[in-house]
Amino acid sequence: MERTLIIIKPDGVERLLVGPIITSFEQHGLKIVGMKMMQVSDALAREHYAVHEGQPFFEPLIEYITSAPVVVMALEGPEAIQMARNTIGATKPIEATPGSIRGDFGMMVGRNLVHGSDSPENAAAEVALWFDESELLDYERVVDRWILE
Repeated sequence: MERTLIIIKPDGVERLLVGPIITSFEQHGLKIVGMKMMQVSDALAREHYAVHEGQPFFEPLIEYITSAPVVVMALEGPEAIQMARNTIGATKPIEATPGSIRGDFGMMVGRNLVHGSDSPENAAAEVALWFDESELLDYERVVDRWILE
């Protein structure tokens, strides 16, 4: 089983898309093992996006992610990272497949609704950055027998 971090960004929250976005992940069989709504601090935003520091879009990105509440989730499942990324769609909404979150709801790359981890290493680091271990649950879902082989 893999874990991945998902952030429903301020535009997803403000556009009232939290429910449909969560539903997209659940309908693909991913299990929510942690979830919270929060206001992102400047310090947390800078730590999360540190890899982009020095880029021209860095400060606008920090301003954007701290501008309104976000919903943060830790999802679990076989190949959860790739499944989540497929569910999210391409970074540029214009290139995202219809049926993906960005393909159905996105318009601009700077307002692309959702962040998803891009590798097992980044997923582990991001989940640890956004969640305390006590906030992550280990449980069995009755429906898993119909999802997992």
